[in-house]
Amino acid sequence: DIEYSAEHLTYFTCEFRTQIPGRPVQWILSRSTPEKLPDGSVTWYGFNANITERKKVEEELIKAKERAEESDRLKSAFLTNMSHEIRTPMNGILGFAELLKEPDLSPENLIKYINIIDKSGTRMLNIINEIVDISKIESGQMEINLKEVNIRELLDNLLIFFKPNADQKSLELELKIEWNDNEPIVITDGDKLYTIITNLIKNAIKYTDKGSVLFGVKKDTESFLFYVKDTGVGIPEARHKAIFERFVQADISDIQARQGAGPGLAIAKSYTEMLSGKIWLESKPGFGSTFYVSLPINKREATMVSQGLKNNELLTNEKIKNLKILVVEDDESSSQLISIIIKNFCKEIVCVQSGNEAVDFCRTNPDTDIVLMDILLPGMDGHEATRKIRTFNTKIIIIAQTAYALYGEREKALQAGCDDYISKPIDNKQLKELIVKHYSKRI
Repeated sequence: DIEYSAEHLTYFTCEFRTQIPGRPVQWILSRSTPEKLPDGSVTWYGFNANITERKKVEEELIKAKERAEESDRLKSAFLTNMSHEIRTPMNGILGFAELLKEPDLSPENLIKYINIIDKSGTRMLNIINEIVDISKIESGQMEINLKEVNIRELLDNLLIFFKPNADQKSLELELKIEWNDNEPIVITDGDKLYTIITNLIKNAIKYTDKGSVLFGVKKDTESFLFYVKDTGVGIPEARHKAIFERFVQADISDIQARQGAGPGLAIAKSYTEMLSGKIWLESKPGFGSTFYVSLPINKREATMVSQGLKNNELLTNEKIKNLKILVVEDDESSSQLISIIIKNFCKEIVCVQSGNEAVDFCRTNPDTDIVLMDILLPGMDGHEATRKIRTFNTKIIIIAQTAYALYGEREKALQAGCDDYISKPIDNKQLKELIVKHYSKRI
């Protein structure tokens, strides 16, 4: 940094790196100023300063700025892709629902349109579940639930589930279990393990246009190793770590852009680490990919799985087909859907739209067997309505049904006095099982 005046040099400044062998690099700032002496000669005076720490701070600030800009760019790409992913199934749902109104619709097209609506709804629900899972992971609210898991049964279910997807693309889908035990039982979080392998198989099928997808498990003395191998497009080595980062997949180049919002691998990595495991891959562009998940053999005592109810036997009990159920729901379509699901249980179904109405009805109708209580209601919410009902009726069964699906919602419902909790969209089978489970205790 040199400055000249009209007559002479006013100052000279420079920064330079220096290093003594075996020691860290140092940054030096040197500044010199000339002084003209009476005899006409020029002398220089100045100073040197060690600015190593300042340079480190500057470099960290530059890196932090670059990371922030990259994060914003990836999140913007993620949100743009997410918008597309949500709008696409919504287009299928709304578009084909409109076509169902055609008066001359053939039975074949009726079934076809309903199947498309069902698949579109499932796809959108998967996207929402992934967003919820990412939120739980980010906030540290995801819990581990260790129990006995039958690995063969879990993987067989995945084979059945993904077989139609593979057949649709003419892919061979194969399962291989390398396990000496007849019944491979491990202690782990079955739901999270299922999600991990599901995301890996889903990606393998998504990025494979021809050939096969092979998945399976091996066991040694200390761990069990899951793997998913495909003959797909492959992944450049430079992206082997990046694809596990949140929001990154939305930034994939067009040649690899496929249907899917992108957080699946990030969720798989987070769940694997929560289970004290490791996840990695081997892949080359054009030669497919193999993903590995290694989980330790957990010798801790598992929480025993209850044997469950013999629902078929209980459903034959006439008492459980003669219930009086109150549906508390301010959304008319949800109220209609629930009423259809539970009609085989009921002699009488009553629907109200607010917490105040629910409290008044239960007070004047003590013979009510079950309340299906929505949480988000106009005026008095479902939690407060439940607490008020419990002041005069402790025996009535109250099941919370709500669109809130984040961590802690079930606990809030139980603390308010509910007997159980089910999240929307409501699973028909699950709701029926909850009714059977709780009312069978009263028989």
